[in-house]
Amino acid sequence: MTIQRLKVDSEEGQRFINRLLDRFTFGATGCADSVAEIISRVRREGDNGVLDFSRKFDAPKQTIADLRVSNEEFQQAEAEVDSDLRESLRFATERIRAFHEREMEDSWLLTREDGAVTGRLVRPVDSAGLYVPGGQGGSTPLVSSVLMNGIPAAIAGVPRRVMVTPPDEKGMVNPVLLLAAKEIGISEIYKIGSAWAIAALAYGTDSIPRVDVIVGPGNQYVAEAKRQVMGRVRIDMIAGPSEVLIVADETADPSFIAADMLAQAEHDAQALPLLITTSEDIADKVVVELEKQLTELKREEVARVSLREKGAILSVGSLDEAMQLANDIAIEHLELQVTEPWQWLPKIRHAGAVFLGGFTPEAAGDYVAGPNHVLPTMGTARISSALGVETFLKKSSIISYSRQALINDAGHISRLADLEGLTAHARSVAVRVK
Repeated sequence: MTIQRLKVDSEEGQRFINRLLDRFTFGATGCADSVAEIISRVRREGDNGVLDFSRKFDAPKQTIADLRVSNEEFQQAEAEVDSDLRESLRFATERIRAFHEREMEDSWLLTREDGAVTGRLVRPVDSAGLYVPGGQGGSTPLVSSVLMNGIPAAIAGVPRRVMVTPPDEKGMVNPVLLLAAKEIGISEIYKIGSAWAIAALAYGTDSIPRVDVIVGPGNQYVAEAKRQVMGRVRIDMIAGPSEVLIVADETADPSFIAADMLAQAEHDAQALPLLITTSEDIADKVVVELEKQLTELKREEVARVSLREKGAILSVGSLDEAMQLANDIAIEHLELQVTEPWQWLPKIRHAGAVFLGGFTPEAAGDYVAGPNHVLPTMGTARISSALGVETFLKKSSIISYSRQALINDAGHISRLADLEGLTAHARSVAVRVK
């Protein structure tokens, strides 16, 4: 079996959907104790704790002096990256920057005739830490993570942006990651990974000052470490496996559908590739296409497990039913491969990102379309949004009263304070207006 097929109105289909709707898990509890010990050691031992873990799991000969990427390493990286890749980096950077510049929020004020002024002061956090996975020992650098996390922080105006990424066995970082960081103005990079990198960012060491916000994807140890330090720092989100849900009618192209399901399935054996369709013929053809395209993938076995263990093709009676089910599932990536997809967009309430039409693959959103690819998973699209400029902003309320304004409001303030039994609150007003 390549992938299971279910009718939504069947008993088996309802059981599958019920599991989908309850797919949220709060971190990787299986590694919680190990991560807690890692964080504790980094807090106690600082650089030495970080270095011990890094030597054990990544770069055996690393020293404290090697933790930070040097100017020479940046220069070497610049010489090693070819011009075509440089061009693609700049292209993606400009697209992502142009989109996120629209997200910037302004401070604002409201004034009343009696002299009262209220408002909101919007300011960036002082520092942000960007975690970038090593990517199979540095052989598959996740350059898009650098851009998607670093650019919104820059637009927000964060003065200090720090990147951490695990080194290879020789203690080096893939040159493309360094060039991408330089392209968006990040020069402070530390060659550390996993939970000890998150701990260093959250609590600081002699070599690595702490930050206020930590963002970026990672393995279960990174995700659990972010969960454990959440509150001391802000994090982007508790991320689960990658997800895609494609809604397709009889006009969709089965090869497009299969290709996009596999694009999610190749991420991880736990990835969630789903299709909801009104056409049994499309369902039949997608099964054939999946098997055909699987054999062409480098990560065939990973994708095959994802399809078999997590994926499904769900048959429904109408597109209205499909859209309602999509809202219930609240998927990370939602593709509408239907006739007139824009007509159906107003029906969508819950999705991390919506991709309209057969020529809009999710991969475009991963790299160059412009919107952020850090999206809510596990059904949290019902309550959460994509990472953006606002992730790196905080808001302070502004309140200024004239004497007349306080006189005007005094009775209401005192009445409510007395109701709550807070007589000092009421008196703090009374002494000003007597």
